[in-house]
Amino acid sequence: MALPTAINGRSQPSPAGAPRVSVVIPTLNESRNLPYVFARLPPGLAEVVLVDGGSVDDTVEVARTLRPDIRIVRQTRTGKGNALACGFAVCSGDVVVMIDADGSTDPMEIPAFVAALRGGADYAKGSRFRSGGGSEDITPVRRLGNAVLNGIVNRLFGTRFTDLCYGYNAFWRDVIPGLELPDVQLATADGQRVWGDGFEIETLLNIRAACTGLSIQEVSSVEARRLHGESNLHVFADGRRILGTIVTEYRRARRAARPPRHRRSTAVAVAVAARFASEAPSGDRDPGER
Repeated sequence: MALPTAINGRSQPSPAGAPRVSVVIPTLNESRNLPYVFARLPPGLAEVVLVDGGSVDDTVEVARTLRPDIRIVRQTRTGKGNALACGFAVCSGDVVVMIDADGSTDPMEIPAFVAALRGGADYAKGSRFRSGGGSEDITPVRRLGNAVLNGIVNRLFGTRFTDLCYGYNAFWRDVIPGLELPDVQLATADGQRVWGDGFEIETLLNIRAACTGLSIQEVSSVEARRLHGESNLHVFADGRRILGTIVTEYRRARRAARPPRHRRSTAVAVAVAARFASEAPSGDRDPGER
């Protein structure tokens, strides 16, 4: 048997033995989309973890019919962030991949993300704006907003993201503790949202991966249109919430004594972002948010 090789201090399988891959899929009333998504999952996955947020259609039954070996998890609170954290908590693979259930993220791209990790990255982040990437769904307003948010994050955190607002990511399972996601067993009052439980999760993950010093590699990805159902995107409200997430995570990084480079222009960027973010909804759910 070939001995494992070490990359970035991590023991991983040699090229003769690929890492075990867990795929986490949050769902809320996605029964019509699952046949397409599951049909495009690559062979050889260690496990598929479906985290359901209380679907009132037959999402769970459809998933079990399509893939009898699927692992079903009921999320403990509400929001996409909590769903992902619940999924991450039960994964047993070496690599964790997060995709959407609406068909917008293509499961057939999973091998490219895994290849980036095996090549030395700790965290592989999808990008619609790298060569080979693209989107069938992004509007000019969303494209502009994404560019502005990228610029703010890259200025504050010294990163080189080209696509902050895209939730197709993969990472080694052993980096999860360092991301310090909310405890999935934490009990809250009805309707109370824990920071990290909601839509902010994708921005939060990307920023914390950078702040903890993970090696990040972007992977070209093509975003498709949602197949069925209503999109949960609300361009201006979501943009303000992402700004709020950026400001909150910047302040968190400074409190943790690992501040990114700080210049006068950076301070101005934080102040401006905080001003706009203050108009965003607090921790409440946006209409239609899972």
